[in-house]
Amino acid sequence: MNRVVAIVALALLACAGRSLADGPERKEQPRADRGREAVHGQPPLNPPVWAPAAYENAWRAWGLKEKPSNYDTTYRERYGLHAPPYENGGLPMGIHVAPGRFGKGLAGDCLLCHAGSVAGKTYIGLGNASLDMQSLFEEMPAFGTAPLPPPIRLTNVRGTVEATAVVTFLMEFRNPDLSLRLHKKLNVKGNLCEDVPAWWHLKRKKTMYHTGSGHARSVRTMMPFLLSPFNSANDIKKLEPIFADIQDFLLTLEPPKYPFPIDRGLAARGGAIFSENCAKCHGTYGPEGKYPSKVVPLDVIGTDRSLAEYTKPEFVKHYAASWFAQEKDPYGKPFPLQTIRGYQAPPLEGVWATAPYFHNGSVPTVYHVLNSQARPKVFTRSFGTEKEDYDIDNLGLKVTLLNHHLDTNTPARERRKIYDTTQPGRGNSGHTFGDALTDPERRAIIEYLKTL
Repeated sequence: MNRVVAIVALALLACAGRSLADGPERKEQPRADRGREAVHGQPPLNPPVWAPAAYENAWRAWGLKEKPSNYDTTYRERYGLHAPPYENGGLPMGIHVAPGRFGKGLAGDCLLCHAGSVAGKTYIGLGNASLDMQSLFEEMPAFGTAPLPPPIRLTNVRGTVEATAVVTFLMEFRNPDLSLRLHKKLNVKGNLCEDVPAWWHLKRKKTMYHTGSGHARSVRTMMPFLLSPFNSANDIKKLEPIFADIQDFLLTLEPPKYPFPIDRGLAARGGAIFSENCAKCHGTYGPEGKYPSKVVPLDVIGTDRSLAEYTKPEFVKHYAASWFAQEKDPYGKPFPLQTIRGYQAPPLEGVWATAPYFHNGSVPTVYHVLNSQARPKVFTRSFGTEKEDYDIDNLGLKVTLLNHHLDTNTPARERRKIYDTTQPGRGNSGHTFGDALTDPERRAIIEYLKTL
């Protein structure tokens, strides 16, 4: 489908929706309890995009003759979603009922991407490494009788998202004041395969996103994902107080504790090795811990360059002039935009839970982070999230190595289950700092990281 035709179709669908930003602007101080409710759609941040019965009828796109008896479980497994730890009307986490001008429908919320499950437990704030967003949007019935194909690719590899490409695409249809405009190209390229960062890291950071492009205390920096035509410019701007609540909630989140036994003696030795080899970029931990918020230049880190080199001058200029970039810090100055071409070395609290690793999810375990020679080139995994799917020894996800590259004759949904590091945006080279370590030293660092 032509992109312009698709975006017009989405704009027409916006007539069926109503933004929950309709009401007066709130002047109160941000509150984490309101932010906690907002991230799972209370109040909804977008009007509905799917028909009211879309959840119950999605199976009709699966090639089945009848609805599975264990439908809720089958649905969640197909799309990589999870049961919510809160009341959600029988829907999986990340999807909720939202009001529209002509009735209720279903909408996605923050927790599609920002709630994940690992080793048998679900955590809000953990990136969803099981999600197949492409299949979800291709197969869920819209307000018509059939699904409305997304106008841009949302997922190239299951467990990753094309977040930056989607935002760039949506900005093509917005003026600096966020009003809709005729399409103007900003060089969208959809092969970035972004792994979703953990929310609990935000409190330690000065910048956010993999490239450190946004300021960690900016509220508007979190809001470009509202840019679809389902929200007008005024709708988006009125949601700023709710996003201030969301930010307040994110700053309360704590990393999950490692759920398996830890060799404390080995961990203590690993802590010393970590301090000598890793702390300069990833920080120190404990009561006196410090985190440098360091963006490491591409030529130093050596990891896949696609995301860091993606943003072109025309997009930077357009974004810098937009409403998003006009937010003031507590001193009355605009929050700065980061322009270093590199990747932020993240904090490592809860790192055991955040596999796969690197900005593109190309490395399945911490052991492979520390040993570049052992990294698999082509692999798949079950996308299950139980204890048996977790690699305790190597700290990460169990994978199955493949001896063949992607086959274009394989159905797209099955291709997305294969991580082929020879494909654009999916390279797993770089970060070779652990190659000089011995294997016992790597194992000691892994044991230490379990304690964070």
